[in-house]
Amino acid sequence: MRLVLADDNYLVREGVRRLLDDGPEVETVGTAASAPELLARVAQLRPDVVLTDIRMPPGFSTDGITAARQIRAEHPGVGVVVLSQHADASYATTLFSAGTAGLGYLLKDRVSDRDELVRALRAVHDGGSVVDPAVVDALVAAGRRTRDSPVNRLTGRELDVLREMAQGRTNGAIAARLHVSESAVSKHVAAIFAALGLHESRQVDRRVSAVLAWLEHRDP
Repeated sequence: MRLVLADDNYLVREGVRRLLDDGPEVETVGTAASAPELLARVAQLRPDVVLTDIRMPPGFSTDGITAARQIRAEHPGVGVVVLSQHADASYATTLFSAGTAGLGYLLKDRVSDRDELVRALRAVHDGGSVVDPAVVDALVAAGRRTRDSPVNRLTGRELDVLREMAQGRTNGAIAARLHVSESAVSKHVAAIFAALGLHESRQVDRRVSAVLAWLEHRDP
């Protein structure tokens, strides 16, 4: 995968670049220190994937999320993983508000685990989505605080499956991690989709939308 990497901190940027380039799966073809520079690099280099920090110049707010959404709109073949220091549910909902395909949201703690980071990049490159487990927990906790939220209809086991789904894992991988049969996982997945009102016709990744769907039912 050809990667463009964006972070305003030079030492972080170079450290992540060396980590990812230490293997055959990823080739860093460009780096950026700001959101405008990132957009220019993507337009020029047409990478397969982008890895970007959320807090970027010029605004040092959610510039990375804004850039990620623009990249997905202008270059739909480019997958984007956004890194954050905090498990902020509002960041996740902003990132995924226009759709989940080809987008990922991970905490910076994951950067030290090369295999997990490469797996996330591969998932968005293939058009899937990835959400950090800590972010899933924040979303679920926020949903449980909302009166009549559909997340309250889920059982404990369904929530376990939901957390695994959000990390882009297949039913087989979820079954192995939870020590249950794959058919049991399939039933839980179907129950989650039904409880959250997610139907086959939705033009988003239902497996990650399951984490986010309760937001549509929040009280004004």
